[in-house]
Amino acid sequence: MIRIFLTGYMGAGKTTLGKAFAREMNVPFIDLDWYIEERFHKSIRELFTERGEASFRELERNMLHEVGEFEDVVVSTGGGTPCFFDNMEYMNGCGQTVFLDVHPDILFRRLRVAKQQRPILQGKTDEDLRTFIVEALDKREPFYSQARYRFDAGYLESRSQISESVQRLRQLLGL
Repeated sequence: MIRIFLTGYMGAGKTTLGKAFAREMNVPFIDLDWYIEERFHKSIRELFTERGEASFRELERNMLHEVGEFEDVVVSTGGGTPCFFDNMEYMNGCGQTVFLDVHPDILFRRLRVAKQQRPILQGKTDEDLRTFIVEALDKREPFYSQARYRFDAGYLESRSQISESVQRLRQLLGL
């Protein structure tokens, strides 16, 4: 049975690598944010606004526990998922966890391009964005570092890099 949880900051490549890896392993891919949106017929942003962070994080935890029961699956968590409740302990207990580690400069480059799709980043200057990324990574590092595996996901810019990353991840996990 394969149950893999990919964690890391927004822009780390959890969805990009997760989809490709799941395809390679011939198992379903679940993006936890998409799963939540489908279940509640609302965007993460709407749920967050309506419920507030505490209630949203509880809902997120419940959905994590739901998908954590699935067998033969690759799950991409939200960037903040590992940082609340016992989520990292839970994921480590029921599957293999991989922290997609990406240098802040690479995250900056990726997120700078995607600012309009991410409400939390809109309106930030380049300097604000750099500071935001570095400060968030510092806060989340203690949680991300609890993952069983740390994987350099800085090379996901082309099909060949994604393919090579899939093979490196497969080797890291012994699959």
